[in-house]
Amino acid sequence: MDLLNAIRSFIKVVEAGSIAAGARNLGLSPAAVSQNLARLEAHLQVRLLSRTTRSMALTPAGTLYYERVRQVERDLAQAELAVTTPDSEPQGRLCIASTSAFGRHVLAPLIPAFSARYPQLSIELVTTDRRVNHAREDVDVSLRIAPQLEDQLLARHIARIPFICCASPGYLASAGVPATPEALREHRCLVFRYPVDGRFLRWGFMRDGMRFEAEFGTVLISDDIDALTQMALHDGGITRLAAFIVQPYLATGELVPLFEYSDSGQAYAQTEPMDIYLCLADRFAMTAKVRAFTDYLRECLGDSWQVQA
Repeated sequence: MDLLNAIRSFIKVVEAGSIAAGARNLGLSPAAVSQNLARLEAHLQVRLLSRTTRSMALTPAGTLYYERVRQVERDLAQAELAVTTPDSEPQGRLCIASTSAFGRHVLAPLIPAFSARYPQLSIELVTTDRRVNHAREDVDVSLRIAPQLEDQLLARHIARIPFICCASPGYLASAGVPATPEALREHRCLVFRYPVDGRFLRWGFMRDGMRFEAEFGTVLISDDIDALTQMALHDGGITRLAAFIVQPYLATGELVPLFEYSDSGQAYAQTEPMDIYLCLADRFAMTAKVRAFTDYLRECLGDSWQVQA
């Protein structure tokens, strides 16, 4: 029996969620993968997967075995790469997943120059606000905000980005200018609903070292930041946008920043920033291509993306 290929089949089936999907990832037929699984179970003399015509699940023994062997294929690939191409530049497929807004507005403009620097890389950018599965979706690295972090991922802080509360001049002329975040309850607010669990993304503020959240009055809701931006531009209400989205509209006067100072007698309130994390499945995922992307991203973002909270 080819034990390594049998283990590889087992790993891919577990990660893909089915024999058919695992077989596609391996470039084999489902029958061949099923045979590999049967040989592996016969070799170990234990059932690893409970299989029916409609479902598949790890047995307790299978769960234990998967945790012990899941790194085998990756370790072998990394060892082979290290001894066969020790000085070569990054190459192969690099899949980057990102929150939608950060991916569209920050990463997408940076990737062409990164691709030109490393022409042997084939780069895929996935922009989504759901939690991607690194193993099942073959993602090398993901950029996430705090609500998207997961315990099993390795997360490294990569940037801290200011949020800015803003509205159009037309809306403020008709509804008035709120002097403090507490006044937002009297205004129409354009709020992001987080697609993972359906919660609103709360608007945090800091005053005198204490954090508090704004209370909303009337709300318009979307799960897309760019849609909220368009609502704000068309006098829809007050919204809170990352600086990398709102700055062009502030420069043209299409949107007006709020809460830059207080004239109400209350202490100044600062909008809570947004932290971005670079996430890996595990320490073995820091391959040459991922390291090159990480270094490039830090180079491009620089110190200006590390504002103080």
